[in-house]
Order: sequence, then C-alpha cells, then structure tokens
Amino acid sequence: MTPRNALLAIHLGALMFGLSGVLGKLAESSALVITFGRALFAVLALLLVAQLLRPSGALPSWRQRAGLALGGLLLGAHWLTFFIAVKIAGVGIATLGFASFPAFTVLLEGLLFRERTRAVEFAMVGLVTAGLLLVAPTFDLGNGPTTGLLYGVLSGLLFALLSLLNRAVTRGLDPVRSALWQNLAIFAGLLPFCGAAIPTIPAQDWLWLALLGVLCTGLAHSLFVASLRVLKARTTSVIFALEPVYGIAFAWWLFNEQPTLRMLVGGALIIIASVITSRLKSPAPTPQPVS
Repeated sequence: MTPRNALLAIHLGALMFGLSGVLGKLAESSALVITFGRALFAVLALLLVAQLLRPSGALPSWRQRAGLALGGLLLGAHWLTFFIAVKIAGVGIATLGFASFPAFTVLLEGLLFRERTRAVEFAMVGLVTAGLLLVAPTFDLGNGPTTGLLYGVLSGLLFALLSLLNRAVTRGLDPVRSALWQNLAIFAGLLPFCGAAIPTIPAQDWLWLALLGVLCTGLAHSLFVASLRVLKARTTSVIFALEPVYGIAFAWWLFNEQPTLRMLVGGALIIIASVITSRLKSPAPTPQPVS
C-alpha cells in the first residue's frame, strides 16, 4: 500500500466509523439489540479478514484473552451508551459527546499510568469541557438532548478506558484477532439477553446491523490497521479525529439535524482539542472501532 492509498484508506475508515450513529438511528431496534447485531456481523467480518490477512502479531495468552474479554465488555458498553444517546438526542449531539474521550484519556493516563500531564493537555481538557457546555442545549436532566449528551459523554469515558486497557493488554498481539476476541465477548455476553428478540428484529434492521458490523467495524478496523503499516500512528489518529465531522454531516443531510451556531462552535472546540491531543500523544497499540 502506497502512502497515498493509505491516506485514502484511513479517510474511508473514518467515514465508515462516522456512519455508525446514522445507521443506529435508522435501525428501529433498541440500543441493546443494535449492539448485539453489530457484534454478530463484526465477528463474521473479522473472521473473514483474519483468514485473508497474515497475522502481524502473536496469539494471545490466556491472561491476555481475559483482558480482551474485559475489553469486549467495555467496547459493548461504549456502543450501548452511544446508541442510547443517538436514540435520545440524535446523531450530532451523541457524536460530539463521545468525541470528549481524548480528555478522559489524558486524565486517566495520569491517574492509572502515573504519566505527567502537561499544562497544554489540561488546557485541552478545558477546551473539551467548554465545547460540551456549548453543545448542551440546557442543563435539565428531563430534557432529551441533555440526557443524550450525558450518555454520549459516558460513551467517551468507556472508550477511553478501553483504549488504556488495550494499551496494557494488546501490546505485541495481532490487532485484527484482538478485535475479533473483543467482539466475540460482546456477542457471547449479550446473547442471553437478545436471543429471544432475534425473531422480532424488523427485516430492514438486518441491513443496518450488517452494515454496522461489516463496514463500520470489520472493514473500517481493517483499513485502520492496514494504514498504520504505512502512515505514522499520529497521522492516522488526527485523521480519525474527523469522525464527528462525517457523522454530523451525514445526520444533517439525511435527518435534517441542523446544528445551531452554539452547537457548531462547541463541536469545533471539541474537535480541535481532539486533533491537538492526538498530536501530543500516540494512540493505544490496538485501535478499536470507536462508534
């Protein structure tokens, strides 16, 4: 893969990740069933990718498999809270709430890994906080958009925890097979709760769930991994900071979710902070599909 093709692949991957909220809104099923269906089709897609691509790392030990299973629970919880946010508040607010995860990553790195947090990183946390305050239409928990934003922020916190867990667990492992283990954990964990609902899933929803699992998870993750072999990790992470832009643009186009000026300013602050944070720190060793 040439650097030009790698840049195209990473932008396409970010576009697919950005579509996650749109497909979640199109699906009529509950957020729990959407999470289950996404994991199901992601497992099928990643099984195929694992057969086609040569392993780029070691097989996980049993201890690492336990860590990957825990990561699967965090990834599933991240998806679940994100799709709840989409159902309550719409794609734009949910996506911007999730986009706060770099701020949580900075704070948690200092707490869990005892890394020194620089003043500029604290400034980025403040920038994200200011952006969220602008995105929130009101501060009434009875207000749907406010509740949805809080679920989106919780989704960002869970993803930050997942990224840090991957940093500790997945070093040296094949990233595609690591993602496969985590999606298997989601599927197995939700099957007892969603198995009875499978016959009642609307026919149209199977298409959205398949697109979520195959395109927005399996293919997007594979493009991300392939581009990392050519591009610098920080370059890919900066491009992936554009994911909220793609998500909001599609929601505006498809659902007429026209953002207010205040929301646009807040979103710009969050995205700018995400880009700067990505330039300051390298991402986790095994990047995961984020939304």
